[in-house]
Amino acid sequence: MRQFESYTNRGLWKQTHWIPPVVFLLALIAWDLLARLAGLPPFILPSPLLVAERFIQAISDGSLLRHTGVTLFEVLMGLLVGAGSAILMGYAIAKSRIFERLVSPFLVASQAVPIVAIAPLLVIWFGQGIYSKVIICALIVFFPVLVNTVVGLRAVPRSLNELMRSLHATRWQMLRHLEIPAALPVFLGGLRIGATLSVIGAVVGEFVGADKGLGFLINVGRGQYDTALVFVAVITLVALALALYGTVILLETRFLAWQEKP
Repeated sequence: MRQFESYTNRGLWKQTHWIPPVVFLLALIAWDLLARLAGLPPFILPSPLLVAERFIQAISDGSLLRHTGVTLFEVLMGLLVGAGSAILMGYAIAKSRIFERLVSPFLVASQAVPIVAIAPLLVIWFGQGIYSKVIICALIVFFPVLVNTVVGLRAVPRSLNELMRSLHATRWQMLRHLEIPAALPVFLGGLRIGATLSVIGAVVGEFVGADKGLGFLINVGRGQYDTALVFVAVITLVALALALYGTVILLETRFLAWQEKP
């Protein structure tokens, strides 16, 4: 049965793998036609060719790689700090109803405040360097990973918990052999969301105050009416988000191979 499903999935992939490239090509053609036929100046809507030329120029002078490296470092550090702290607090909340009642009002209230509203404060408090951007990324990643961690841990069947206790399993053995495998699918789902949101957090911080990073590059392009540079930075941000999302999917493929596919 599993071999049949595997063959079916492979056949479906062979039939549909051409769709994304074709859609991308059609979008480029539509973009080029709009830029040409609308008669808009390049600082309003540059053509794909102008954007490609600006991309090559930014690569050649090293500015794009330098700013991309800064943003990527902020995103990865923010993702690490945000997800790590969310896992620890999520485990505590899942194991203690009292602790959940104590911290839940503060967690919910924190999500009522847009990150854009507190980003200027964080930049003032922690400076315009990398620290403030990492904190902003961590804050925006924290909540979705926290919720999925709690949901995943509480989804462990009670019968399995009782079975582990009857076998005199230690807390560490229950965590390693039962709770982590059971919560991992839901946790990785939250990590998908957090990975893409972390890019948004880095850019928000760089918009507020920075002298490097892709958000800073967008500000430079906007101030100089270099719209092609803005497109280059935005496309690079999309590529970063897709790469992070794809990395989480690869992790799911690696660590959830034991799951029986429906």
